[in-house]
Amino acid sequence: MSDMIFPGVLAPLWLKRLKSWTADKRGVAAVEFAMIAAPFFFLIFGLLEICVIFIMSAVMEHGLSEAARGIRTGQLQSGEDFNRDAFEEIVCAEIFDMFACKGKILLDVKTFDSFGSTGNPSPIDEDGEVNESGFEFDPGGRDEIVVVRAFYKWELMTPVLSAPLANLSGNRRLLQATVVFRNEPF
Repeated sequence: MSDMIFPGVLAPLWLKRLKSWTADKRGVAAVEFAMIAAPFFFLIFGLLEICVIFIMSAVMEHGLSEAARGIRTGQLQSGEDFNRDAFEEIVCAEIFDMFACKGKILLDVKTFDSFGSTGNPSPIDEDGEVNESGFEFDPGGRDEIVVVRAFYKWELMTPVLSAPLANLSGNRRLLQATVVFRNEPF
């Protein structure tokens, strides 16, 4: 039958070699891995980047919540040396050295008349930078509503893979934590 398709004496020999070449399975795993390696590592590194951002956001949220407790109870306002720098030290101590906090964390502490008026706009301007001009440090007094916000410019690790995650210029993401409460009657 093969002589009818491929006339001549070499046709069966050529067909046997083709069949043996297509049946050879050596190196298939290496070729398949080479084809799938780039998308696989892209997915793994992207997933790790998202996990790190989530963990750092949770750590910052916890640290800010614990530090703001001193404002809520009036304990920090009663101290004579309480200012923005002292509050930054407290926040950084609660973050457990998970990232370089000292001098890099941005704090915004404001008082409001009602919970309905506590809306704060994003500090990111159109150039992809943080606009700190509206930041204040007013921990308030008894029974005042206070919004405490902390921001951190997180450097993304994977430049190409994390481009969709960047919300600041220079391949960075602004991490944010917010705590809203009414001060206790201290």
